[in-house]
Amino acid sequence: MNDLAGPPEPAPPPQPDDPDEPAEPAEPVDPAHPAVAEDPEPEVESRDADGADLQEHDEPAPRRYPSTVGGAFYLAVLAAAVTALVITYGGDWRVGVRVLAAGLGAAGLMRLVLPQRDAGMLAVRHRMVDVVMLVTVAAVLWWLAGSIPDQPPV
Repeated sequence: MNDLAGPPEPAPPPQPDDPDEPAEPAEPVDPAHPAVAEDPEPEVESRDADGADLQEHDEPAPRRYPSTVGGAFYLAVLAAAVTALVITYGGDWRVGVRVLAAGLGAAGLMRLVLPQRDAGMLAVRHRMVDVVMLVTVAAVLWWLAGSIPDQPPV
């Protein structure tokens, strides 16, 4: 039956160790609004790859290898670049540059059609910026491989 007795009395302020020092004034305590200690670390929101909020009880999805479809295409573009360097080193530089251009063009196409969560390492900037840059570089390389003079046609 102590519930009807009312709120508890506030604790007296601590006394200083040195009697010559004045005690710091205690902040008034409002029984209706007890003091709440502030959390020193701000609350950080967790989001998954789609931008949806993760709850504490949500478990991450099992990892796929490579973890995205875009990751597999990225590896294919990397393989095309290595192949282009080998062909170029072998002496047929026009074909090597065109293989590199084809790989970059395919990367631009994949970046255009894949959703953000599946783009993997193909996603560097906003989608259209990535697509325009990849396709432009691919087109310029293809054009240069065919337009540089004094070379026999392929």
